[in-house]
Amino acid sequence: MGLLSKRAQSIQQLQQSIEIFACPLCKQQMTMSDEGKMSCPSNHSFDVAKQGYIYLLSRPIQSMYSKELFESRHEVIQSGIYDNVQQVIAGEINVQHPIILDTGCGEGSHLHRICQKLEGALGIGVDISKEGIMAAAKFYEDQLWCVGDLANSPYNEASFDCILNILSPANYEEFKRLLKPGGKVIKVVPQENYLKELRVQAFADSEKENYTNEQTVARFTASFNNVDVKRVTYTIPLKPNLVQKLLEMTPMGWHIEQKENIELQHITIDLDILIGMR
Repeated sequence: MGLLSKRAQSIQQLQQSIEIFACPLCKQQMTMSDEGKMSCPSNHSFDVAKQGYIYLLSRPIQSMYSKELFESRHEVIQSGIYDNVQQVIAGEINVQHPIILDTGCGEGSHLHRICQKLEGALGIGVDISKEGIMAAAKFYEDQLWCVGDLANSPYNEASFDCILNILSPANYEEFKRLLKPGGKVIKVVPQENYLKELRVQAFADSEKENYTNEQTVARFTASFNNVDVKRVTYTIPLKPNLVQKLLEMTPMGWHIEQKENIELQHITIDLDILIGMR
């Protein structure tokens, strides 16, 4: 595929998967032209950008996340510190050639690395942050990247075998609409020791030094059937060049004034993986 431009490659991929897409404005089925215009019978239309993503928002939404944050996040995730988590998630997706939606995908590293572990997976990443999706399109050509809003979702119902929601806000009613019967929602939420080495320095002696996800888990359990919770926890060495990147990518780091003084030899990953079925 290297001979095609990123835009041409994305147009081809979108044409092959067009039955998934619904107009975010009127919910009708979309078509995809060879020129890269996605449109519905009411002539609402959206263009594939030259970087290879498609912008499916009806109006711009201001994101608080910068290009630098997504570049940092890319480096941290690509370093492999979340490999164990991604492995568990991939192990839960047990259908042939799954169609996977990553909601709040950011710069796409989790989705890309999970799809690499699954044969014939189609990954579609959606985020309201244009900066995140531009970074995803830059880094990863094998998945489809959409700037879109789950509150006004650009997808048809019962389109996905699996919906991922990794450390980002959820829209459970929309997840249920988008899942195929028997499909899974996999949500990842922090457990009490997640990035504890950072938490100690950012929130020493404050309420936020202690964390609980009980309410999130309870809400998820109320929303889906056959809920399973898997805790994945380990402490891993952190390369010196990743310390500042980690501080840039996580809201905890934003609370630390003297970032350059922070030294971390290792970091703790402690996450709950919530698995629910439609």
